[in-house]
This record gives sequence, structure tokens and C-alpha cells, in this order.
Amino acid sequence: MQQAILALALVVCLPGAMLAQAASPQGLDVRIQEIIQSVSAERIERDIRTLVGFGTRHTLSDTLSSTRGIGAARRWIKSEFEAISAACGGCLEVLYLSEVFPAGSRRLRPGQETNIVNVIAIQRGTSDPNRMVIMSGDIDSRISSGMNSTDSAPGANDNASGLAGTLEAARVLSRLQFPGTIVYAALSGEEQGLYGGGTVGRHAQAQGWNVVGVLNNDMIGNIEGLNGVIDNTTARVFSDGTPPTETDQERRRRRFTGGEVDGVSRQLARYVDRIADRHFPTLDVMMIYRLDRFGRGGHHRPFADLGYPAVRIMETNENYTRQHQDIRTEDGIAYGDVIEGVDFAYAAKLTALNAATLASLAWAPAPPRNVTIRGAVRPAAALSWEPPEDRATLAGFRVYWRETDSPTWDYSRWVGMATEHTFQGLVIDNYFFGVAAVARDGNESVVVFPTPGGRR
Repeated sequence: MQQAILALALVVCLPGAMLAQAASPQGLDVRIQEIIQSVSAERIERDIRTLVGFGTRHTLSDTLSSTRGIGAARRWIKSEFEAISAACGGCLEVLYLSEVFPAGSRRLRPGQETNIVNVIAIQRGTSDPNRMVIMSGDIDSRISSGMNSTDSAPGANDNASGLAGTLEAARVLSRLQFPGTIVYAALSGEEQGLYGGGTVGRHAQAQGWNVVGVLNNDMIGNIEGLNGVIDNTTARVFSDGTPPTETDQERRRRRFTGGEVDGVSRQLARYVDRIADRHFPTLDVMMIYRLDRFGRGGHHRPFADLGYPAVRIMETNENYTRQHQDIRTEDGIAYGDVIEGVDFAYAAKLTALNAATLASLAWAPAPPRNVTIRGAVRPAAALSWEPPEDRATLAGFRVYWRETDSPTWDYSRWVGMATEHTFQGLVIDNYFFGVAAVARDGNESVVVFPTPGGRR
């Protein structure tokens, strides 16, 4: 009943804003389902086994051996990206992106510089190549001692699973073309202090990349939790409520206008949740209102620290006997991050969720710009916005609203190519509002939460 009332409340809009609008793109993009079905658990298993086979991928491990250590691992990753590129006619730009950190850097070699090397592959967009969506996984692994770079550290789930997922997403999506750019990133130095993500984030900033989303995958293969739960039907998405880059003025304004759970990373988390709801009947995404697990960190954080939308995607139930542990058996308990702890079908499911999200974001237009809202002391909230610069695929816009205690955008209305909309009968105090750009194929940008405007 309430939804019907809300829909009725929107019948009266800005004069002319709803006249002669193009029809809303209908249905789901069938290409998304084809992408999901193309993800292979067998290929992911092969890649995880290969990565485990390097013995250790510790950040400070051997870089010269052709069979053991992080050097051999990253050369193999680069060769895989190059093979994927060759299969699509050279559609990927494959490169090392490295940074030398000085002696004395935290958790690195004392008294010696350390070169942290990442491997990235860039699939350039056709019409809006500077708009980037990034999927990442970590190369490095560790055992109980974070400084032990010689003993075996297979890192099967943490994080060969996330890295294998990134490689598989590249295989599937490189067969297609997108208006926006997709970046596949294999990051190093995560266990020592998120070094690789910082390097790539600063590179994105220096290059002026318009990063609309970072999907960091860290442990996507375990379904047996130490809590006794075995579950392959849920996943967690961690996200910041508000970006740390907001100014004091923005923070003060937010206290009076709201938006504590509506930062850019939280909107990306909602987007992932929506993709799961629409395309994955056997997967429920849990949006966790934290940057990361309690007191812990992941490689999405360096991007979020720079103000980029960034989330962590991972399993729901962790097994701590398989994380950061020497391989051993004590009191009948097997410790260690070994291949037997990975469920490859589950890793494929979460990889498919990533691939579907990447594709939808890259096919969608860029989000609308300069979204503002006004409507104090009147029963009509009014949104206004500007179209994205690249309009090659733009069909129009969809406005969203929800009750203030709802975690998701529950109601929406297609407004075509209008750049403003008034919600007659909806008091601005009682709801949150947003707007997304929609492509002709139905794919949408993330919803943009508005900043307050003046009274009209």
C-alpha cells in the first residue's frame, strides 16, 4: 500500500519534465547472463593450483627463481594477461606498475629498499576510455610470521582465490567491448601494509583516471567457517559510509542534511547487491557497514583513502585456522591456507558476480554530474543534475528514493532525458533521494546521492 501511495504522489511533476519522454529501457541485458555462465570453476581451480605451486608468494620472497617466489608468480601472471590479450587481438595493455619503498618502511626489509611490483591489464573503453572500473586480487601470501619469506606459504584462499578470479574475469570480459575501461589488477605487498594498492591508486590519481568503482577480491573461496557454518549462498561486501576525503564543511553540512551511509563506496556496495538480486538467485549479498572486517584491512582501502568508490568482496564465513598460519597439525586441527580449503565453484560464483558488475558499470553511462537537492519547508523534494560528458549510450535518467532507515534504493521512476525532477507530495525530511544515468541497453550507473541546493 505504501509503495502505491508513493507512486501516486509522483504523478504531478515539473511542468514539461515528463512530457514526450522516451520509453524506459526494458528488461535485463541478456549479455550479463551470458557472462555469468562463461565463468569457469575449472579454470579458476587451475590458476589457484598454479599460484600455490610457487611455494610462497611472500612480498620479500625470491624474485629471481623461475619456479618459486613472488618473482616467478608475477611473471606468470603477466604471461597469462598477455595470453588473454593475444586471444582478443591485443585488447589489453599489460604492464608492471612498481614502486621502490625506502629502507625502514613498515614491515619491509630493514636497511634495504624494497621494490613492490604490481601487474595490471587495461581493457580500454570505446567511447569513454578515461572512465575506469577496477577489479583486483592480491599476489602475495604469508604464514604465521609476517616476515617469514622463505618457508612455504601457499595462500590458496588468501589470496590466490581473488587473483584467480581477476584473471578469469579478464578472460571472459576481454571477448567483449565496452564504452568504459576495465582494469584488472594483481596487487603486491598487501600483507605488509597495502603497498601495491597505494601505488596503483596514486597512479590512477596522477593519470587523472575517472574511477567509478574498485572491486577488491580478498578470500572468495572458503565456505566452511570456524563458526561451524557451511554456506555457499552468501557473500559480504564491505564499504565506507562516507569518504575520508570529505572536507570539514561537508562534514558539518552532512550533520544537518543526512548522508552518513551514502558515500560513494556505499553506493557501489548497493550496486553490487542489486546485481546479485537481479542475476544471482542463489547468492545473497550482505552489505557490511564497515570499511573492512573489525580491526583489519584490505587492498580497497588505499583507493577509498583517495576518495574513490571502493569495496571489498569476500566470503561470509571465515576459517581463521587457514589464515596467516604455519602449515601444521595441532590437537587434531589442521592449520594452513592450503588448496583443500578452497571451494572452486563458490570462487567461480563470486568471480561471476564481479564480472557481471564490471560489465554493467562499463556498459552503463558515467553517473550524472552535479546532482543537487532542495525542498526545505515544502512538501516537494526537487532533484536537479547535469548529464555525463559522454552520451554515446545515454538513454536517460532514473530517479530513486527510499525511507531513511532502508539500506537499499527501494523505489524508482524513469524520467527520460529530463535533468530535474520534483517529487510532489514527498517531504524531503522523510526520504533519501538519488539519480542514476541509464544506457539504451538498460545498464545503469551507480546512484548519485545529491548535495544540498538552495531554496527555489
